[in-house]
Amino acid sequence: MSGAGAWFERLTLVRPGERLATALSFLMAFVLMAAYLVLRPVRDAMASDWSDAELSLLWNLQLVLSTALVALYSLAVSRWSLRRIVPGVYTVFAFSFLGFWQATPMVADAKLLDQAFYLWVAAFSLFNLSVFWSFMSDTFDAEQGRRLFAIIASGASAGAIVGPAIPALFASVLGLDRLMLIAAIGVLLAVPLILALQRLGAGRLRAQDARRHASVDLRWWSGFRDVVSNPYLRAIGLFILLYVFVGSFVYFIQKNLLAEFTRVERTQILGSVSWLVNTLTFGCALLVTGRLVNRAGMVLTLACVPLVLLVGMAAIALAPLVVVLLMVDTMRRVGNYAITRPAREMLFSRVTADQRFKAKQVLDVVVYRGGDAASGSAFALLSEGLGLALPVMALVGSGIAGLWSLVAVYLGRRYQRAIEPVQANSRPQAGAAAIVAAQSSIS
Repeated sequence: MSGAGAWFERLTLVRPGERLATALSFLMAFVLMAAYLVLRPVRDAMASDWSDAELSLLWNLQLVLSTALVALYSLAVSRWSLRRIVPGVYTVFAFSFLGFWQATPMVADAKLLDQAFYLWVAAFSLFNLSVFWSFMSDTFDAEQGRRLFAIIASGASAGAIVGPAIPALFASVLGLDRLMLIAAIGVLLAVPLILALQRLGAGRLRAQDARRHASVDLRWWSGFRDVVSNPYLRAIGLFILLYVFVGSFVYFIQKNLLAEFTRVERTQILGSVSWLVNTLTFGCALLVTGRLVNRAGMVLTLACVPLVLLVGMAAIALAPLVVVLLMVDTMRRVGNYAITRPAREMLFSRVTADQRFKAKQVLDVVVYRGGDAASGSAFALLSEGLGLALPVMALVGSGIAGLWSLVAVYLGRRYQRAIEPVQANSRPQAGAAAIVAAQSSIS
């Protein structure tokens, strides 16, 4: 190996035979996250035009929509190959955004269309990531995931630098409807990258499809059942739920603090914050996350962001200002993209294939949206129903972050106990077969 190649491997942990697949995965993460973060400021800017009660109702509708979509997805996974499903999902979303782009100038009263767009982007935000990481779990084995998922996640961070810069700089020039067109094109660009990755690992993916369909539970509700009955999956679900509650409290406080700005100004502010978040995330995901997991372990990796949010929400309570809120939200999102999300995906290397492709969608989409619905209703009840001030709401969020950190410690310890026998009986960074042998201890 050349000196440059050896240096690159030491820096990134990517081995020579993995470079092309890693690069394609990086690009796929880049275009999908860039497309989503073109849409996100547009969606979030709409929310400040609605009351807390209206937004809470939308979040409850998100739960219904997400549950229906996950049921359809689970049925599709039971019947067809993921080689068809994965590109199909992104093609459907791309053409749906083209539909919104065409419909927006034609509607006189845009409120209902705006709310439909808000719901659909919310569904895309979760399916986008969940289907992407399921595909990554199929493309790379468990050992590769420990080394490469943080690098691949840095592709999402790079895309998230570019994506929000577009609305931040050009929203007033392009108009919000053209941003939908740009996002649609971005999602569609992911499809040839998926097909290239499938061709690259054609033999391995076909074998995985055969194994999956030989053991897959044909009942579409099996993923829902596993989330309820499996203690490890329940813990992951609680981890996600508490993360959502903290994020929702930050989101509602942000919505109220930004209400005095115009929609275009909000879009530019939120786009600028997203650009900053993902500039910081890129370096962290590229150089820090993989080493943090290997050296500090999963307990600290999973618990560090909840602990930061515990302090951050207390800071908002003391100083409920836009600048403080945006600083805390920046830390929350950097921590999620660079540390929490890649670490959470590693937890799924400890479950069966059927659980990874069905129960995972229930956790990532239904549990997430259930958390949105519950936390949105709770915030509306406390703020508009009981009249609690924003500082008090921030203190409640700080307490939730404390509970989240306890669940993170529990999950980290379960994961570490599962891999300790593997690490003791195999070489460092051992192959996938040795790691999967520990699966039965917590699945």
